[in-house]
Amino acid sequence: MSKTGLRATENNSPGKYRQAIISFLTKHMVTIMFVILSVLGLYLSGMNSTLYISDIISRVSRNSFLVLSLIIPVMAGMGLNFAMVLGAMAAQAVIIFVTDWGVGGFPGIMLCIVLVTPLAILLGYLTGKLLNKTKGQEMITGLILGFFAAGIYWFIFLQLVGGIIPMDNEVLLLSSGVGVRTTIDLTGGLRYGLDDVWRLSLPTVMMALGTLYALIKLFTFIRSDRQGESRTGFIYGIILSLVVAVAGLLISNSDSLVNNINVPAATWIAIAGLCLFLHFFNKTKLGQDMRTVGQDRHVAAVSGIEVDKVRIIAIMFSMVFASWGHIIFLQNMGAWSTYGSHEQIGFYATAAILIGGATVSRATIGQALLGVFLFHTLFIVAPAAGREMYGDAQIGEYFRVFVAYGVIGLTLALHAWKTRLQSKQKLQALDK
Repeated sequence: MSKTGLRATENNSPGKYRQAIISFLTKHMVTIMFVILSVLGLYLSGMNSTLYISDIISRVSRNSFLVLSLIIPVMAGMGLNFAMVLGAMAAQAVIIFVTDWGVGGFPGIMLCIVLVTPLAILLGYLTGKLLNKTKGQEMITGLILGFFAAGIYWFIFLQLVGGIIPMDNEVLLLSSGVGVRTTIDLTGGLRYGLDDVWRLSLPTVMMALGTLYALIKLFTFIRSDRQGESRTGFIYGIILSLVVAVAGLLISNSDSLVNNINVPAATWIAIAGLCLFLHFFNKTKLGQDMRTVGQDRHVAAVSGIEVDKVRIIAIMFSMVFASWGHIIFLQNMGAWSTYGSHEQIGFYATAAILIGGATVSRATIGQALLGVFLFHTLFIVAPAAGREMYGDAQIGEYFRVFVAYGVIGLTLALHAWKTRLQSKQKLQALDK
């Protein structure tokens, strides 16, 4: 047998396929586990499919922007940005004052974005300066910084607003006239200020997305060499787009209750805009510098990249996107806790992106969106499954909280183990 034939036989041997399968399962272990849990939870919960679809659309709409804001710091080698809660607190502060001024609807949302952006940039700059002093410990520093900032936030809105900071609004202030109430209702003001700008039925969105995806795949295929994987990907993409579009068309012409499900198209356009920004940002000079810094700070510095400056810019981007994302989150919720709404933002966003297959050192747009879908699917079905199995929905609540924090802990432990292993391998290579 010729060498070429022998090499081909080796490459196609069962051992190669087995190794590839094991590698895939190991790499995507968390994501696969959550897919299984989600499917099992849907089956056990006995939940109505229309109710599930409506709920998951709402959750994906209000959480995706927040999760996507974590990608740039990961790209810059700064890990998961737990300090994003500072951006959330900035968003809450701005919303309180805009609500007091009586500006509602879409103009109120735009005013919030205009006001929160410079504040988020300042907080991002200060946070980036601090994280540059604690290289290698960015995540724990960001976590502690969030707790510190929460104390300042509470002091301002419990003691200063209504007293030193003028505000005369009986709906927002406590009965004493000093301090903001523990719960704020945005009904009649900013609630659905972005969501209600443009809503479409789910079948219409399916037809539009299927058509748009087919056009994108066609454009990409024409610009490619039209060979190998490019052609296979094009065929699969066209088939997928046709399935989605035809399914939307069939549903729209039926009596299905799915026709009554509305999608906040304006919010989805905002999420798509951030996805496009992140996609093209990767190809810019700054994006390439961030990837270089994330891979090796020493090599980046030798290459002439201002490492500290690039890291600060990464956190500034993340903080601004987190503040915008929290505005989207709160206008969709409608009512929120003044002093607690921001607390779980960092943990839940981090858990979602990790469930999608991201790591402390690598995260993509697809992983972020998949993570939001799987994480919040579990949030929807866990209480219902707990009620069906044990007669108590709280069992499901305990389970999903355990899973959220467990995924974060497991991922951080694996990252620490891999980092230590790589360090040992480098030392062994130097000794040789």
